[in-house]
Amino acid sequence: MTLQVIVGAQWGDEGKGRIVDWFAAQANFSARFNGGDNAGHTVTVGKRIFKLHLIPSGIIHPQIVAILGNGMVINPATLFEEMDILRQAGISVSPERLRISFAAHLITPAHQALDKALEVARGRGNLGTTGRGIGPAYTDKASRRGLRLADMLAVDFCERIGNHVTEANRSLRMLGAAELEPGPVCEQFGEFARRLKPHIADTALELHAALQTGKTVLAEGAQGTLLDIDFGTYPFVTSSSTTAPGALTGLGLGLDAAREARVIGVVKAFQTRVGSGPFPTEVFEALALRLRGSGENPWDEYGTTTGRARRVGWLDGVLLKYAVRINGLRELAVTKLDILSGLENLRLCTAYRHDGKVLTDLPFGPAELEAFEPVYEDLPGWSEDVSALREWGQLPAAARNYLDRIARLAGVPVRLVSVGPEREQVVVHS
Repeated sequence: MTLQVIVGAQWGDEGKGRIVDWFAAQANFSARFNGGDNAGHTVTVGKRIFKLHLIPSGIIHPQIVAILGNGMVINPATLFEEMDILRQAGISVSPERLRISFAAHLITPAHQALDKALEVARGRGNLGTTGRGIGPAYTDKASRRGLRLADMLAVDFCERIGNHVTEANRSLRMLGAAELEPGPVCEQFGEFARRLKPHIADTALELHAALQTGKTVLAEGAQGTLLDIDFGTYPFVTSSSTTAPGALTGLGLGLDAAREARVIGVVKAFQTRVGSGPFPTEVFEALALRLRGSGENPWDEYGTTTGRARRVGWLDGVLLKYAVRINGLRELAVTKLDILSGLENLRLCTAYRHDGKVLTDLPFGPAELEAFEPVYEDLPGWSEDVSALREWGQLPAAARNYLDRIARLAGVPVRLVSVGPEREQVVVHS
């Protein structure tokens, strides 16, 4: 059995989509195990750019069966938009190629309305959510009143949707927000159910059988380690498990599947995050613009889902070491190395200073980072354009030194290096 798990080792937006695309070329299944359409994976193939929020990005490869796992929350409207985009690009999204767990939960307009109303109610203490209903959907799941894909197979599905909207309206009323009419939601989701029925399956059983017969399953995480509901910068986190162990529960796989799993952490050559929350190595002004880009290119540092400018900073080795431990990472894939070309000096955060002490490990996780001052190590930069390079030995000595220092800080090797947005712009380090 071969399970490969790819997760973000930072605050998301690490470039997981293009790394998943690289590994998917040799896989049989590509499976999302967490989150909803608040995530976005971008894959560039020639002049075509695919931005997928729900469907695993591995589906671009023709041999892949794409799985939406039970750990996800799914907005059918977004799902159908993505299916249409893929069809128009000549990519099959038939029921044989796109499978959805019966145990995944639905996101409805009521969840979206609640998400936005709750953010307004928080005022200046808002969490910077995407407003896509992710949190309320997971809240309903935990409260055991959520709607699952399996409900779409029930004869009284419309009644269940109506009850759900009526219940949500009570909360919207208390928040002073506009209520929803159950009828149009029932009609819309009834049509969604008709179209989705052929795709709904026991995907956990299918993945188990695939692994038992020697097929390769690529588990595709959304967001990043530092947004994990338990181990991230709480409360500025997402509502699901974003770490590698979450791939097992989010896909319905047992511990046997993890025995020989290949666990890859994707990390940018610098640090970014979207929205509120602590960011010890954040930079501003001219350097921030230099790292972020102007937004004129689709791969500049602007959120795939929200379009918001990402905050940027130097790579944080303390948080990376933490991500390696929490995920059990075996190797790293470093993205956007090309962005650092032309910088005379680079910085790496190797420790934190707090209360007169220098710390290389977090005392209680990353939730309370505001009081921690980064301790930097300065390294020389390089002027060469690396985007056309494909061999490790071709990289400038300073670039190799930078990557080697990242590996030593993390305690695991760097195996892949992305030097541009195209799928072939990858350097493999054996």
